[in-house]
Amino acid sequence: MNDVERIRELCRYVEAHSDEALPLRELAQRAGMSAFHFARRFKAVVGVTPKQFAANARLRRFKERLAADTAIEGAIYEAGYGSPSRVYERAARNLGMTPAQYRAAGRGVAISYATLLTPVGLMLVGATDRGICFAQFGESEEALLEALRSEYRSAEIAPMRAPEHPQLAAWAAAIARHLETGRPEAELPLDVRATAFQMRVWRFLQSIPSGDVRSYGEVAAALGDPNAARAVAGACARNPIAIVIPCHRVIRASGDLGGYRWGLDRKRALLDRERAAASTSASGDIRRR
Repeated sequence: MNDVERIRELCRYVEAHSDEALPLRELAQRAGMSAFHFARRFKAVVGVTPKQFAANARLRRFKERLAADTAIEGAIYEAGYGSPSRVYERAARNLGMTPAQYRAAGRGVAISYATLLTPVGLMLVGATDRGICFAQFGESEEALLEALRSEYRSAEIAPMRAPEHPQLAAWAAAIARHLETGRPEAELPLDVRATAFQMRVWRFLQSIPSGDVRSYGEVAAALGDPNAARAVAGACARNPIAIVIPCHRVIRASGDLGGYRWGLDRKRALLDRERAAASTSASGDIRRR
């Protein structure tokens, strides 16, 4: 068994035992490697450190327990957390809402939505009073609504009706203008659930200038994890908010577009529109000089 096979087998072990303390030395011994070699090879293969992988596995277990209607305190200890206070301190960053709201799959959260007919297809935008929680492309409003409801099974979901949610009207209009013109507007507020790593990736994506692109490796390096390109790609694939979190601006190092959960043709069209808008803006700046 080579190193890659050993590490993949160990990942399965960590996922099955994420409720236990898993010291690096113990994991390295199980993989038959020195601690130093194991730590380097694990990050090269998986894209994150053993500690980060174990933390994400524990968070997934915690979410599963909450989704299964386990009592919050029980879910905390069943997932292997030793202190409820630490879970609550990190809840907004890791879940995007309190553990109680996550356990209830959005129960008590009101989500308004609006559909947009854009030059690159139908989009549904959903928002709480805190910010945008959903913005995705699809083939039909029914399919998009099903996707929204599956993410927030117990939330109160209703179409936007003025003047109940004036913020959503403004946010949806800003997204529509971006899709029409290729020019993003002011930063829009978000209300999303994410791991700490996903949130770091998504925030960096928002810093990429419109019309520019970065490779998965360049994003990873900018985050201080040069070997985390695969993990960056995973965070892009799980992005729930198209355009506002611009994962379409991340491509392969070869220059190929790579993946896009809403289709490569749409990714190409989005980049073409942004580049055309950026080129027009640059030409205007030169003429004014």
